[in-house]
Amino acid sequence: MSKPRMFEKPTGFRDFPPQLAMKKRMIEERVQTRFERWGYQEVCTPTLEFFDIVGNASAIPEQKMFKCIDREGNTLVLRPDQTAPIARLVASVLKHEPLPLRLFYHASVFRGQEHEAGRNAEFYQSGVELIGESGAEADAEVLALAVEALKACEIKAFQLTVGHVGLLDGFLRERIEDEAVRVNLKENLGRRDMVSFRGQVQALNLEASVQEELISFLRLKEDRKQFKQIASLTRSSVVMEAVHHLEGVWSHLEDYGLSSYVAFDPGLVGSLNYYTGVYFEGYAAGQGFPLLSGGRYDRLLDCFHRSLPATGFALKTDRLMEACPATPVRPVKIGLFYRPEVKKQAIEKARQWRDEGFIVVSHMLTKQMNPASYAGSFDRLLMVTEGGVQDV
Repeated sequence: MSKPRMFEKPTGFRDFPPQLAMKKRMIEERVQTRFERWGYQEVCTPTLEFFDIVGNASAIPEQKMFKCIDREGNTLVLRPDQTAPIARLVASVLKHEPLPLRLFYHASVFRGQEHEAGRNAEFYQSGVELIGESGAEADAEVLALAVEALKACEIKAFQLTVGHVGLLDGFLRERIEDEAVRVNLKENLGRRDMVSFRGQVQALNLEASVQEELISFLRLKEDRKQFKQIASLTRSSVVMEAVHHLEGVWSHLEDYGLSSYVAFDPGLVGSLNYYTGVYFEGYAAGQGFPLLSGGRYDRLLDCFHRSLPATGFALKTDRLMEACPATPVRPVKIGLFYRPEVKKQAIEKARQWRDEGFIVVSHMLTKQMNPASYAGSFDRLLMVTEGGVQDV
């Protein structure tokens, strides 16, 4: 193993110089405003958690976690996701708070770098969790808030794609007895690998009509008109219950006036295994990766001995920074120059302008200093003299 070079960073980690840091903060502030206006409150959890508690509850595979050992010999993990730590918080610190809980966060999460090029090991998320509500209205609320968050970031052309765990589970279970085969099919869909999915379906010892039903099922997309078509393809009570729930969600989205932002996809499968109902992803035009993902996870809090329904989503801040066309607006930046004999006057002027919201950087003049050479760093260059303030 070679020794890292002087300025080298660990693979999968990145720096944020001022302009990128400003854009990241702008996005967080914009979505936070939306979250707060919907009644969500901010929470923060530790960067390090116990593996035996949060690590075991997390849906992230153990081999992707960053582990270390503390002085007492406990195995710790850098938080691999934010939902499991918040579930721990809800089951402990917030256990006496009235339900439902509306919580939001800004946090970095850590996962061992994957083989795909360009995947980060540390990435940033802003998200919400609605805990203690189980109905279609709660699912519609987080979907509506996801739409509002993308609007706040000025994402012009985007769409939320919505599926339901029960649709695919029920449909496959009705036609394929082998659980291992069903799991493998869902994994192919989770990777968006339709070629492997179709190949595996064709390789199964199934009647041609059943194979066609499986392929046709995945072609059903877009809007609620497809729900009746699903009902005609199955007798599964699991599927029918999922269809009924999705119809309720869609109805609430129509009440919000947001159904045009949402499309239906029965084959949509999340990569995390704790989802129990609605699952959704948000894409912008021209983006190959989702800007957000989320859904219902009604069994996660069982890991912390507090059984509560829950739903939520996470915005992928790193990707939003690429998709968001807005640029941060900073206050006017003033370069303020003065000689030693007027230092007190310069300090007072700088204080006044900072109180008014300007950025002020003070410079005591030296013989070698040329104030005009700073023009590229400031919006205005000002000189404090005994007679007052003047432009440089």
